[in-house]
Amino acid sequence: MTALSTARPFRPWPTTLGSRLFLIFLAGLIIANGLSFSVLFFERYVMVEAMLLTNLDKDVTTAVALLDRLPASERPDWVGQLDRRTYRYVLGPGLPGVPDVTGLGAEMADTITKAVGDRFAVTVQSIPGAGQRLQAHLTLSDGAPLTIDIYPTTMPLAKWLPYVLFAQLILLILCSWFAVRLAIRPLVNLADAANALDPNKSVARLDESGPREVAYAAIAFNAMRDRIARYLQERVQILAAISHDLQTPITRMKLRAEFAEESAEKEKLLKDLTEIERLVHEGVAYARSAHGNTEKPSRIDVDSFMESLVYDYQDMGKAVELSGKTGAAVVTRAHALRRILTNLIDNALKFGGTAEVRMEKDAKGAIAIEVLDRGPGIPAEHLESVLQPFFRVENSRNRETGGTGLGLAIALELSRAIGATLKLSNRTGGGLSAQISMS
Repeated sequence: MTALSTARPFRPWPTTLGSRLFLIFLAGLIIANGLSFSVLFFERYVMVEAMLLTNLDKDVTTAVALLDRLPASERPDWVGQLDRRTYRYVLGPGLPGVPDVTGLGAEMADTITKAVGDRFAVTVQSIPGAGQRLQAHLTLSDGAPLTIDIYPTTMPLAKWLPYVLFAQLILLILCSWFAVRLAIRPLVNLADAANALDPNKSVARLDESGPREVAYAAIAFNAMRDRIARYLQERVQILAAISHDLQTPITRMKLRAEFAEESAEKEKLLKDLTEIERLVHEGVAYARSAHGNTEKPSRIDVDSFMESLVYDYQDMGKAVELSGKTGAAVVTRAHALRRILTNLIDNALKFGGTAEVRMEKDAKGAIAIEVLDRGPGIPAEHLESVLQPFFRVENSRNRETGGTGLGLAIALELSRAIGATLKLSNRTGGGLSAQISMS
């Protein structure tokens, strides 16, 4: 497989809702502000141009009349005082140019022509070079040439304007981000609450304050959680009641069978009754592990706890070995942890004949307890399925070989209840590894 085939495709459109809303809001605000700025800038340009042409008309009329009345010897003293930002007066014929005049220069040339054209013949030409430059040539009453040197420009933008535009852009970004965060936060809270939904744990209810739509969604979610909790509680109560009610007739049937005459049918009947009783106990145990665990957490020494559990198996003559040390103490539900490890060790003994328990603590303080065996293992495609209730890799309905299919399911549910994770994997060389990780 090449690097090109494994590379992620480029996605110009973001994948998160918050990023999309942020870009939409920001783009809309920037476009709206850009249009507003363009309209204001155009209006300012038109107004400044009108003022420029009006002032030009008045200044040229006055300046030409003044210079025409002054003696030739006094004109050089006055020329410098009549200069403006965009034009100045030159006593002389000026520079040769071309008659091509466009844009603002054309409007200024037309204004000058109208201002003095009734008294003096005016010729306006464009001077080649960098930037636009015009010269208006005329002859005063005494025959002296006069040139009006023009640089057609409007009023320049203020130096502080770019800083204001940049500050405005930053304000738009911050406001867009805050608005999107305010809108998305309730959705994130709802997703977090749904992800943390566990009727067995005391989790804070979703905040029902805020805007009407947000409060309504929070109220609906809390009501749904309450209904789920009630339903699961009723389920546990029903299973407990069924278990209690079945105990009496099962015990009664076993007693009657005990008093019956010895026969093959009697042995089969007692065996079936024992299986029924075990199945009822396992079913109720699974329901309680999944939804009815009310054990209070307590602090335990992991090493001592595991030694006690393994020694109990060894006292019963079981081939169970313990290795590793953690030197750690954790706050957990001790009975639930014991039930998890008991189920895993029983599985290892059942399918592998022996069980090896290893313990270790990593650099982050997480504790891993691993139960190993050298049994047949589990096909890779069934490693997840065997954690589901009533699933057995053994395809037959023989419970001697396949069991009830609840042992690993109970271990998984109890692991979740104590905040641990359970992972199954096949060992190299054969056998199964069941690892519990908790912090």
